[in-house]
Amino acid sequence: MDVLTVKNVKNIKTVVITDCLLSLEQFIAIVKYKAEILFSEEFTLNVMNSRNIINRFLKEERLIYGVTTGFGENVRYTVSAKDAVNLQKNIVRSHACAVGNPLDNEQVRAILLMMILNTGKGCSGISLNTLELIKQFLNNDIIPFTPGEGSVGYLGVEAHIALTFMGEGYILKDNVKIPSLDVLKEYNLKPVEFGCKEGLSLLNGTMTVTALALLALYEMIVTMKNIEIAGSLVYEALRATIKALDPRIHNAKKHSEQISSAENMLKMLKDSEISQKHINDKVQDAYVLRAMPQINGACKKLIKEAYEVIMNEMHSSSDNPELFSENNIDEALMCGNFDGSFVGSHSDMLCIAASIIGNLVERCIDRMVNRNLNDGLPAFLVAKPGLNNGYMIPQYTAAGLLGEIKVLSNPSTIDSISTCANQEDPVSMGYFAAKKALIVAKKLQYMVSIEFMISLQAIDLLKPLKQSSVTEKVHDFIRKNVPMLNEDRYIYPDIEYILKQIQEMTIINIVENEIGELKF
Repeated sequence: MDVLTVKNVKNIKTVVITDCLLSLEQFIAIVKYKAEILFSEEFTLNVMNSRNIINRFLKEERLIYGVTTGFGENVRYTVSAKDAVNLQKNIVRSHACAVGNPLDNEQVRAILLMMILNTGKGCSGISLNTLELIKQFLNNDIIPFTPGEGSVGYLGVEAHIALTFMGEGYILKDNVKIPSLDVLKEYNLKPVEFGCKEGLSLLNGTMTVTALALLALYEMIVTMKNIEIAGSLVYEALRATIKALDPRIHNAKKHSEQISSAENMLKMLKDSEISQKHINDKVQDAYVLRAMPQINGACKKLIKEAYEVIMNEMHSSSDNPELFSENNIDEALMCGNFDGSFVGSHSDMLCIAASIIGNLVERCIDRMVNRNLNDGLPAFLVAKPGLNNGYMIPQYTAAGLLGEIKVLSNPSTIDSISTCANQEDPVSMGYFAAKKALIVAKKLQYMVSIEFMISLQAIDLLKPLKQSSVTEKVHDFIRKNVPMLNEDRYIYPDIEYILKQIQEMTIINIVENEIGELKF
């Protein structure tokens, strides 16, 4: 797997789209950090050639799904060429019936980008005008109002977005719904009139499933790196023996992710006075410490497998029908490439990884605050326990978050509910799998924030013993805004501050500047 580097993502200011095969870094740079999009000449010509093919097919009145036929079970009805434009307007209007709270800005931007990447590969017949408008939406940070509930994998959510390209529906500005036509006029943009197949192409496929899965994948990679850093702090806080990180142990297991996890932790703890002083205290530590690289490694493996599948989907075309041109013969082939089973199942896998590693994080938190397990530290890591509650309740918070993660880790893709008069049967249920994977990743980030906060408190109680030079830098950075807890105070802001450092990869950057890139 190409390791996600901290430095590349924020430094990417412009992305030129040519073959639609972006890296995860480029995808996140556009979606999260608003890098500008440009279209190459090669991309433009490819899109125009594809559009010419579908226009010719319409003139020939070829029998093509969604071009000269109705949609879904209505495929048995033919539609004349003169009704081609109305057919595309109708699919967008009729399908815009997702409900509930809107998706957030990053989620919508991710879907907009996937619309370009999916339809811009030359298999969809999309018009360049439509893709140029979507590009303007991204470059100007125009966010369509997109209700986020009620999708089995495609159609409903996407239709709300596509409506705004027509000058219908709503766009969110400062969380206020504004008629899209008003916003288009403000930015001097013209609504598009969808030609044949365009409405279908913007609603069909795995665009939204993949968009949300890519966001979840990114957050899980970032979170997993932070978990290894926090785990090293826990090793110091609980005076675990670093003999459990001996390379001979991990080389015997033959899992590269486990080996890399132990290696990362050893590098972070190499000059720790705490670790050296306590290296022979115990024959062995509790499972939660002794098997930390094994558990970390197993979760990294799941994330890496999800990375491979989700990135492959991002680089694929998931439309129906799809256009192909070989040996001067052009064809439109009806297919099932819209199915979301690949991405949905591996989004479920990301949730399972979060549950597994979440168990580890929560047990580390409990062990640090539990006077029966923390090797002599005060109850809940505070002076005058009884009068002060210290870090008693953050463990409750972690337990509550873990409980929610476990419920959300029940796989969505094992289920199916038929749609469209059984014309669409089975259905992948990939949408909720991807949506909840992102929810789960962010809950896990809160748990890791608590793990950082509590491990720093425990380490401070071990002074004058010194941390490693690497973990000390993490400690000193966080302590600038999160002071040691000497008596009860409002600690919600502390958790939120650490969360931001996790999400912005600040802590990862501190560590990797010292020891090089953490191996994934």
